[in-house]
Amino acid sequence: MNTEPRKKALRYFFEKVVEPLGFKFTPDAELKEFLLDQEVTLEAKHGIPFCPCQPLRHDRARDMRMVCPCIPFHRAHFDAIKRCWCGLFVHKDVLDPNTLPQLEPKDVGLE
Repeated sequence: MNTEPRKKALRYFFEKVVEPLGFKFTPDAELKEFLLDQEVTLEAKHGIPFCPCQPLRHDRARDMRMVCPCIPFHRAHFDAIKRCWCGLFVHKDVLDPNTLPQLEPKDVGLE
């Protein structure tokens, strides 16, 4: 399956959504391309580009909070860790996403 046209469309759309929220794509080009491939695969299977690192539970209300970019649904958590779960997006000021922690909401005082 040639995923490039859809990845290009997702890159364009996602950038328009996350930029005003203070996020950008990860500077790790290999990770970015891998995650976009995964999202295109999930979109082909489910009709929606779900976050590739979060399990679908077949609970529509919960699963819709996993549609990429899910930053608006998890804003406080992602602001605290300066990235989204899978790492596709990081805060605009992040230069090296490998230095960022991957913490649960309870670990940053959100639960």
